[in-house]
Amino acid sequence: MSKIQEVATAVERGKSKKVAGLVQEALDSGASAPEILNAMIDSMTVVGDKFTKNEIFVPEMLVAARAMQKGVEVLKPLLVGDNAVSTGKMIMGTVAGDLHDIGKNLVIMMLESAGFEVIDLGVDVPAEKFIEALEENPDVKIVGASALLTTTMEALKDTVKALNEYPGRDKIKVMVGGAPITQEFADEIGADAYTEDAASAAQVAKKLATSVSVPA
Repeated sequence: MSKIQEVATAVERGKSKKVAGLVQEALDSGASAPEILNAMIDSMTVVGDKFTKNEIFVPEMLVAARAMQKGVEVLKPLLVGDNAVSTGKMIMGTVAGDLHDIGKNLVIMMLESAGFEVIDLGVDVPAEKFIEALEENPDVKIVGASALLTTTMEALKDTVKALNEYPGRDKIKVMVGGAPITQEFADEIGADAYTEDAASAAQVAKKLATSVSVPA
């Protein structure tokens, strides 16, 4: 088994304590940082596929994502300035009245694993805070908002409405998600994209990011 394959396997199995050392071994053996990163992303894609098929569940997904983060930490200094790795900047938050963050945090880990710089606004985030974050970060490509309760779907609707009225709306994409959210609801409130799990969120975000041009 190659060193890169060892890294990929360790990520897939959630071996957080071993990943950093294996990444360093792979680097020492001559593998490049992007090669290793891509192998880890492929592993997380496998994990994501298993998750969507209910072969594994949130705890296993979180463990694998954390393992990948350990590997990314080793690679980060070597990846700075590598355009192939920097996917873009994204804002994430759980809407007002909703204190759930496990799903959001899992999505953020997947996004960071895919090369995004994520600004995490936390939970119980009012629509105005999303707008403020956009104004403070004009280079943001995507805004992600989640609602995990049926009672906070209205708050998600209000958040997307505020984003849709934002003067720079044509420069950003809006993603939504959460247990009670559906594609129909996302369409109804005017979001650009909806995904039902963390793995597909990262994949869709990457596609959206390539369609957005932001100020340098």
